[in-house]
Amino acid sequence: MNYNEFVTNCFNQLARKQEELTDKYDLNSYPNWFYDQASGLITFSDDERELNFRYHEVGTFSKGTNTWKWSWDNENTLKKVKQNLEVVKQFGIEYGFDKLTQGLFESSMEEVWDFTSITTKLLNGIGAYRPETERHFIFMVLYELVENEQASEEKEKYIDCEKHERRRRAFVCQHLKKNSKNGFEEAFETYEDMEFEYEDDDFQAWCYECEKVRVEHDGWNDESMEFSDIKLVCEKCYFEIKESNK
Repeated sequence: MNYNEFVTNCFNQLARKQEELTDKYDLNSYPNWFYDQASGLITFSDDERELNFRYHEVGTFSKGTNTWKWSWDNENTLKKVKQNLEVVKQFGIEYGFDKLTQGLFESSMEEVWDFTSITTKLLNGIGAYRPETERHFIFMVLYELVENEQASEEKEKYIDCEKHERRRRAFVCQHLKKNSKNGFEEAFETYEDMEFEYEDDDFQAWCYECEKVRVEHDGWNDESMEFSDIKLVCEKCYFEIKESNK
């Protein structure tokens, strides 16, 4: 496969998709945008309207150094929005396209759009968007429109944490703390970044003393819930607590 021919094909496909995206949604007419790596959603809004899309983060282009960094090579990019970029990397390995496999290198805005075009094709995106920060351009591939009500429900499952920024919510009893040794009971076996089987699932844990009280009361009721005094933490904190208490 010839790289230049492949890129040209991808770029032309993206151009057509961008026209369709503009005709249908006119994203540039929205003065506000906000992207949330934790939920994997980007929101466009004005005083009366709102649009939400799921997105893949392709990577970032530095204004200061003119360097490109693939999201899969960026430890500050959450797994939610970068995990599928491994498809692009593996494609580069298979066909010997070195710039799809190097994490960080000097580049240009024109070339970065090539990378975004390739990603759009390989991940079946519906278009691309390029938010701008003080230091970077962030390249994204949009792949699904999400109804506003559903988007709002999904965003509520994430909380801002002073130590770990925005992460999925989790619940622990009042006795479970980092560096404590109080035992660790869970609603079901968990691991970090896991995908839940059911939409309403959450990370939930309590200590051995809470488990004794729960069993004495034949499950969770007013008395056992009062004893446990459940508190809200982020997913990252949850697993730090689990590590020290299990």
